[in-house]
Amino acid sequence: MKDFMGFTRRNLLIYFKDRLAIVFSLMTSIIVFVLYLLFLKGTFVDAMNGTLNGLENLIPAKDIDMFVNGILLTGILGSAMITVPYTCLQTIVKDRENGVDSDICATPLKRWKIILSYFTSSTICSFIMTSIILTIGLIVLSIMGDVHLGIDSVFAAYGLMLLGSLSSTALFMLILLFFKSTSTCTAFFGILTAAAGFVIGAYIPLSQFSNGVRGFCNLFPASHITSLIRNVLLRGIVDSIDSSIGGLDNGAFVTAIKDVFSFNADAFGKSFSGANSVVYVCAIALFCVVAMTVAYSKTYKRR
Repeated sequence: MKDFMGFTRRNLLIYFKDRLAIVFSLMTSIIVFVLYLLFLKGTFVDAMNGTLNGLENLIPAKDIDMFVNGILLTGILGSAMITVPYTCLQTIVKDRENGVDSDICATPLKRWKIILSYFTSSTICSFIMTSIILTIGLIVLSIMGDVHLGIDSVFAAYGLMLLGSLSSTALFMLILLFFKSTSTCTAFFGILTAAAGFVIGAYIPLSQFSNGVRGFCNLFPASHITSLIRNVLLRGIVDSIDSSIGGLDNGAFVTAIKDVFSFNADAFGKSFSGANSVVYVCAIALFCVVAMTVAYSKTYKRR
C-alpha cells in the first residue's frame, strides 16, 4: 500500500506544482464566468422574465437573480469536472512520451496499482478543485442574499463533486491511454475546452438544442452530474419562487424553468430521473475503470 500511496502523491504533486496547468484546467470555467458577466446573465434573466406571463409582481427580482447566479455556479462546476481531470491525467501521456512509464513498470508496483494510482490522483485533484469552487460560490451567493439551501443539500452537492470527479476521470483515462504524444493530448484538450460549455449547457441551455444534439450531450456523465447539481443547489430557490406565486399557475412557471434549464437529463426520448442519472453515471464510471485497467495491462505487455 505504501508504494501505491507514494506514486499517487507523486502524481498529485506534478499537478499542483504546475500553476499554469491549474489555470488551464480551469479555462472553461473562467470563460463561462467572463461570458456570464458580459451577457449570459442578461440573456438568462430575459428568458425567465419572458415566461412570467403576468406573474412579474409576485416573484421578487432577487429570487430571479439568485436563480440565474446559481445556474452560473452549476455551469462553472460542470465544466471544471471535465477539464481538471483531463489536465491531471495528461501525466500519463507525458510519462509515456518521456519513457518514464518504462521505469515505473520496471518497479515491483503491480500494473493495476499503477493505473489506479493515476486514477486516484486525478480524482482527488478534481474533487479538491471543484470543492474549492463550490465553497467559494456558496459563500459569494450567501453574501448576495438568501440561497434557501439546507445543510443536507450542501453535503449532497459535495457528494456530487466526488461522483462527477470519479466518472470524468474514468472516462478520460480510458481515452488518454491511447494517446502517445503530448501534442495530440493538447490538441484534444483545445477541442474539449471549446465543447465542454456546450455539452453541459453552461453557454446555452440544452433544451434549446435539437433532440439529437441534446441526446448526444446527455450521453456524457458530466451533463448528468450538472443536472443533478442544478437540482440540489437550486431546489430551495425554486421552491421559494413557487411559494411566491402561491399556486396561481398550478406550478406551470416552475415546471417551465426546470424544462428550459434542463433540471433532468434526457436522451433520445428518454427522460432520466435523479436516481436514474446517478445509476447511469456510476455504470459508466465502473465500465471505464474496468476497461482502463485491462487496456493498460495489455498495452504494457506489448511493449
